Amino acid sequence: MKILCVLYDDPTDGMPNSYALDSLPKIEKYADGMSLPTPNDIDFTPGELLGCVSGELGLRKFLEEAGHTLVVTSNKDGDNSEADKELVDADVVISQPFWPYYLTREKMQKAKNLKIAITAGIGSDHVDLQAAMDHNIDVVEVTFCNSISVSEHIVMMILSMVRDYHTQHAIAKSGGWNIADAVKRSYDVEGMHIGTVAAGRIGLAALRRMKPFEVNLHYFDRHRLSAEVEKELNLTFHETVESMVAVCDVVTINCPLHPETENLFDAQMISKMKKGAYIINTARGKICNREAIAEALESGQLSGYAGDVWFPQPAPNDHIWRTMPNHGMTPHTSGTSLSAQARYAAGTREILECFFDKKPIRSEYLIVQGGELAGTGAHSYSKGSATSGSEEASKYKK
Repeated sequence: MKILCVLYDDPTDGMPNSYALDSLPKIEKYADGMSLPTPNDIDFTPGELLGCVSGELGLRKFLEEAGHTLVVTSNKDGDNSEADKELVDADVVISQPFWPYYLTREKMQKAKNLKIAITAGIGSDHVDLQAAMDHNIDVVEVTFCNSISVSEHIVMMILSMVRDYHTQHAIAKSGGWNIADAVKRSYDVEGMHIGTVAAGRIGLAALRRMKPFEVNLHYFDRHRLSAEVEKELNLTFHETVESMVAVCDVVTINCPLHPETENLFDAQMISKMKKGAYIINTARGKICNREAIAEALESGQLSGYAGDVWFPQPAPNDHIWRTMPNHGMTPHTSGTSLSAQARYAAGTREILECFFDKKPIRSEYLIVQGGELAGTGAHSYSKGSATSGSEEASKYKK
């Protein structure tokens, strides 16, 4: 079989000769008891850079020894991209949310051999899920592999935005010492109201990590948590997003992108938020209206916006979020720490082993199977597509 793997570029100064840490902590299970990926073997050292082109997710030896062909590229956008050319006769395509290969209906129609699309990470909205159902292409992802990684990023962003860390660091780095400039937008999170849109693996983990800060916790989710969890974290449940954002100082977005959540945070939703609130978005950029976010920061309706997700990805160089005031944006990095890469590389291999051996793939990994939403997909997504407009990624220039 032919496997096409679309990964982000190597470091600008080449692959590392050594790493900051010699090893990673040993983790046996995820917070809900689910085991970490269980491939028969791996051909990499956990902690290595695996998510870039030269890292190859540690798959080449495994695939080539089994007689398969592996093609790895970062060239994914625009007319006649390398990925588009290789997809035509590929059986399997692997992509990451951080450098997504937007698998549109048009691309699927040309890929007559394509049987499965694997997300090395979590979040498969870069695949036209409706088209995958229509073409009987299975879609799977490595559920939970980087949920804790993202939740840590959320806590970092909440603290850095509310305390205005970015301004303070810039002053120190530039040789300054003006304390008034450094603190004129700095507050404590203690006592604030923090709410999450969706309390799945990432949202719930973020709430747990914020509880020690003595804040008031809120959540909206179409699947309500158990009474035990609500009592444990002293959570306030909201029937609607509008109800929650009206009382929260910080809103963190942790829902999947699908037709029901696309453009959820538009000008109207933002107008219902507390004046001066902060938004943290590590879910998907398309959940927020880019112009509405920038305008709210300009007017002061929002005090800050931080996230590591954009639409499309990579974001065009002139994307308005790069230059809007009081933002704390990063490229999509929250779920691709070296720790997370070891898990999603192992999970990708586990999925491939099951696929080649015609063994069942974990239901937790399933998004689309047999022409229908399945497993995690049936729980988290709605039918339809959220890939329209993705061609704009070709406007990014290195």
